Amino acid sequence: MKYRKFGNLGWNVSEIGFGAWAIGGSWGEQGDPDSMAALHRAIDSGVNFIDTAEGYGDGHSEQLIGKLLKARSEEIFVATKTPPMSGPWPPSPYCRWEDRYSEQHLRDNVEQRLRQLNVESIDLLQLHTWTRAWNSDPRPLEILQKMKQEGKIRAVGLSTPEHDQNSAIDLMRMGILDSLQVIYNVFEQEPAAELLPVAEEHGVGIIVRVAFDEGVLTGKYAADHQFPEGDFRNSYFEGDRLARSVQRVERIKSSLGENARSMPETALGFSLAHPAVSTVIAGTRNAEQAAANAAVSDLPPLDDATLKTLHPHNWRRAFWYGGK
Repeated sequence: MKYRKFGNLGWNVSEIGFGAWAIGGSWGEQGDPDSMAALHRAIDSGVNFIDTAEGYGDGHSEQLIGKLLKARSEEIFVATKTPPMSGPWPPSPYCRWEDRYSEQHLRDNVEQRLRQLNVESIDLLQLHTWTRAWNSDPRPLEILQKMKQEGKIRAVGLSTPEHDQNSAIDLMRMGILDSLQVIYNVFEQEPAAELLPVAEEHGVGIIVRVAFDEGVLTGKYAADHQFPEGDFRNSYFEGDRLARSVQRVERIKSSLGENARSMPETALGFSLAHPAVSTVIAGTRNAEQAAANAAVSDLPPLDDATLKTLHPHNWRRAFWYGGK
């Protein structure tokens, strides 16, 4: 496992992290024994960064991670997320931050996160979504910075809203973010234009999520694949979205040729290739996936020729959820 600098915090984090959404639920049937085995195998493989959230099983993912922390002696960095109070997701331009991320809500939620993880201080607390409407008065992030000074949390982060990731660029320039969690993969390459260079310039740690585009970039799905009932991918790939995605993955395979790395290795390698990236949190459900994801760190970086081949597969879907 290779390790990278995490912004200006002085942390050395594994370049492959553990994405802990699936072990909390919403990805089909998931047993706790498999989840704990996945967590332990990841740590055994050199992973020292885990990302979770309140919304991952209503805290169940956090509880499992708390058990892991008590059982292991290694230094493990855990990032979790606080959601806004009830309202549209992502927040509407007309939402007031006071109604979504009030100071009382943030303080109460951080205390809940501490209890679920069974820790005295949270390594990284991230707001789970945002709107650029609050950039002129980013009070929720300032409140978290105050809580950082109080010792409740060690670092302050933000998970970008899916369709307006660039809304966080000004926040990085303000110096109120220690880290930023972004979508950056073979299909979603827009962060390379400005967001990632700004993060590098200002010493903001970058956590890449959705490196596999919810699994399709692993190349394991057929166009007619059926997800289990209750699996969020039924809505993510609603209608003909899965078929269109699979078709594009086939184009990627064809352009890379027969001697290319596997699609999971290629997908993770692409997200790791940008120097601003600190860690890629690969979604993991079992020990086999944990070992396979971690092993990508031991491979040489993707060469320039492969990266140039992948660049034209940038897919500007924008609001693809609402149409073609």
